[in-house]
Amino acid sequence: MSIDCGFLFPFRNPAFGQRPWVDVYRDDLALCVESETLGFDHVWLTEHHFVDDGYSPALIPIATAIAAQTSQIRIGTFVMLLPMHQTVRLAEDIATADLISNGRMDIGVGLGYRVGEFKGFGISPRERGARFNEQLPLMRQLLDGETVTFEGKFHNLTEAHIMPPAVQEPLPLWVGARGDKALDRAARMGCHLAGVSADHRLKYRDALRRHGREPDDYNVSQMVLVYVSDSKEQAWNDTAEPVNHMLQQYFDWAVEAGDQNNDDQDSRDIPTPEQLRTEQACEFYGEPAFIGTADFVYEGLRDMLKRSPCTHLVLMGVLPGAPLEGTRRSMQLFAEKVMPRLKQDASA
Repeated sequence: MSIDCGFLFPFRNPAFGQRPWVDVYRDDLALCVESETLGFDHVWLTEHHFVDDGYSPALIPIATAIAAQTSQIRIGTFVMLLPMHQTVRLAEDIATADLISNGRMDIGVGLGYRVGEFKGFGISPRERGARFNEQLPLMRQLLDGETVTFEGKFHNLTEAHIMPPAVQEPLPLWVGARGDKALDRAARMGCHLAGVSADHRLKYRDALRRHGREPDDYNVSQMVLVYVSDSKEQAWNDTAEPVNHMLQQYFDWAVEAGDQNNDDQDSRDIPTPEQLRTEQACEFYGEPAFIGTADFVYEGLRDMLKRSPCTHLVLMGVLPGAPLEGTRRSMQLFAEKVMPRLKQDASA
């Protein structure tokens, strides 16, 4: 078994560390390109809308910019909010990005849960599951090169056919799922899992078996909060305010959503930046944050992978408002001192 490692890039620019937007995109794109030089397997992108810190709303333009400046690293979405996209138009954009990258795209999709996002797009959040269930099979057919005629609740397609086609046959589709119904849906549709906790991964594997699928034939990712520095104190000095910002924002979004798909995020206490600097520990979606020295991060990830293996680590380590040079140093240390040991463990 092998382990795939890649950083997640959200292109965020919070008020407490705000920089010109052109600089944010220039610098983060440069880090994406440097990921390939450092030997990472993936660059992952993530989508939200109408967020004050600019959380990246347009992933395919970013993906194609990365593709044009790299040659080997894979480029994935973790995740695109499928109900907020027109299905045929998105399939065309994905196929084009796959061509520009010469077959390096992984597309993860999810339902979305923020009420304000759905309102901004003029979509009822109550329709998100029905929209997603109708869209995902159509996406699969379109990306597989089929000519699609379909009449449903949200689509009326006549001989829709993507041209030019994607390079990959098939192009990998992943589903971001947390609730039991969503996990079952991902398994039933034969998609890889873009996950955020060990509990989700175990439920997904059970669901694959329930639907007659072999779990080892499917990829399962784990998103982890990671930051590596030369000392634990320096790591938390760099990340305390960014981590507080993220935790508070996810708390607010979970309260807004008011559903059961957010892992009790709306009931968690949010530590202040000073508490984070002092305690030097916190949880993120039910998993510990791996923030500290290379040895500390390696040992934590090693133990997590023993407890609940996955095929892909999605490293949430480009944190909103964190110092640019600290982030670059973190990526370098992970590549040099953490990733080789994780890959050796996985292949043993």
